[in-house]
Amino acid sequence: MQILRTLEFSKDLKNLSKRFRSLEEDLQIFIRVQLTLFHKHGIDNQGIVPISGLSVHTPKMFKAKKFACKALKGKGAKSGIRIIYAYFQADDRIELVEMYYKGDQENEDRHRIEKLYFTPR
Repeated sequence: MQILRTLEFSKDLKNLSKRFRSLEEDLQIFIRVQLTLFHKHGIDNQGIVPISGLSVHTPKMFKAKKFACKALKGKGAKSGIRIIYAYFQADDRIELVEMYYKGDQENEDRHRIEKLYFTPR
C-alpha cells in the first residue's frame, strides 16, 4: 500500500507536532497497524469511518477517529486527533489529506476535500 501526504496534510502535521511531539512516530504506527488492518485485512474496530455527504464520489474519503497519541497522556486511542484520507482502491493508495485536533476544530475541512478531489460529471 502506497501512502502519500498532500501538502496541506504536511503543514497540518508540522503545526500539530509543535504541540504534540510524538505525532510523527504515532502517525507511522497508525499507518502500519490501523490502516493495514482496515484496508488489507478487513478488520474494523470502529476507528475508521467513511465520510458521507460530500460531492466527491471517487476516491472514497475516510476519517480516522481512533488515533493514539503518546503526547496526549491518558487519552489512549481517543486522543482527539483526527486524520482525513482518500483511499484509491484500484491503485491500493492512500493520500493523507488533513490532520487536526478536535479541541481546535469540530469537523473535517470539506472545502479542502472538494478542492482536491471534486471532478464535475
